Amino acid sequence: MTQIQTSSDPETLHLPRILCLHGGGVNAQVFELQCRALIRSLASSLRLVFMQAPVISAPHPDIVSVYGEYGPFRRWLRWQPDHPEIEAEAAAELLRNQTRRAMDTDPGTGEWIGILGFSQGAKIAASLLWTQQKVMEQFGAEEALTQFKFGVLMAGRAPLITLDSRLQHPPAVVDAALLSSEFKDFPESNVGDHVLTIPTLHVHGLRDPGLEQHQILLKTYCATGTTTLVEWDGGHRIPIKSHDVDAVTTEIMKLAKIAGVKLPN
Repeated sequence: MTQIQTSSDPETLHLPRILCLHGGGVNAQVFELQCRALIRSLASSLRLVFMQAPVISAPHPDIVSVYGEYGPFRRWLRWQPDHPEIEAEAAAELLRNQTRRAMDTDPGTGEWIGILGFSQGAKIAASLLWTQQKVMEQFGAEEALTQFKFGVLMAGRAPLITLDSRLQHPPAVVDAALLSSEFKDFPESNVGDHVLTIPTLHVHGLRDPGLEQHQILLKTYCATGTTTLVEWDGGHRIPIKSHDVDAVTTEIMKLAKIAGVKLPN
């Protein structure tokens, strides 16, 4: 399967781009289908590019009934005890290389302006932003893998992950080898080196079993004044009803405009 799954319509290739990361046990093709309402709403202004996770995985149980025939499925990180262990730097390098390859091989010409992720993909999206922020601070913008202006974190869980071995990570940030479910040392506040200062939009389903974990990411890993929250009456999935989709896409467009992105309309 290709590293990206997205439209190559020549009429949209010039649009500003958002890199989109699927959940664990899914893949780019399924995530594009899950995001179809978001894509339609943003189609005249932004181009969503759907990236594949690097590791083959069993499908997530929640998608089997609808998307079970759309394999192979993939994951970004270990989250089950039976997932093979991997060294931290090897895992980080795998994620960096996959990100670089997806961005380099996409046929679009528009500026890369943001990153969007759902569930495990939101954790990676936030971690790429934190890594970008720290690399820029310590080594300069030219050393950063990405230069995203904002992130859209849908049902994302803490902790963040360091994806560059040059960085010393604080206790509230972990390496890419850790089984995420084992982490318990969450910070008490959103003050410290673990905090993400790049603007983020958080999308929370109020009936999502992981809502408390998603709120930890928002409240203790993101700087005050940099976040926007959209809550909707749903579970662990992507919003598809018009009023929910409109709420999300309106805030995405606001973030793009605040960041100075040149939009076609």
